[in-house]
Amino acid sequence: MFTTAGQMLGELAALDSDSALRRRLNRYASPDVLVIDEVGYLSYSNRHADLLFELVSRRYGVASTVVTTNRPFAEWHEVFPNAACVVSLVDRLVHRAEVVVIEGESYRVKEARERAQQRTKKRSTAKAEKKTS
Repeated sequence: MFTTAGQMLGELAALDSDSALRRRLNRYASPDVLVIDEVGYLSYSNRHADLLFELVSRRYGVASTVVTTNRPFAEWHEVFPNAACVVSLVDRLVHRAEVVVIEGESYRVKEARERAQQRTKKRSTAKAEKKTS
């Protein structure tokens, strides 16, 4: 299952009853692999941190969880400010984990730069053709 952190945590936090929350947590806890994308792009409340901790704890040692983030774990206190469970959350995520650090330019930025270069080249070509006509 694939979800963004914002989508999943917002959905979980919006549930009114404990039974609805348990059912939804079970839905996210059940897949063999859960991919949680974009942790770190937004800041979350203590409630969101607690929900993510609960989910990770349910999956811990049982099923694979992939988390993508633009922040090192040392900065997760900024993603989940004032949340007491951040250290335990990170501890469960990295224990027996394969942490892959990808450094480099964003592919979106690279593609945008290439498009801008192509537009500039087309404009230059068009201007040169106008001058020769």
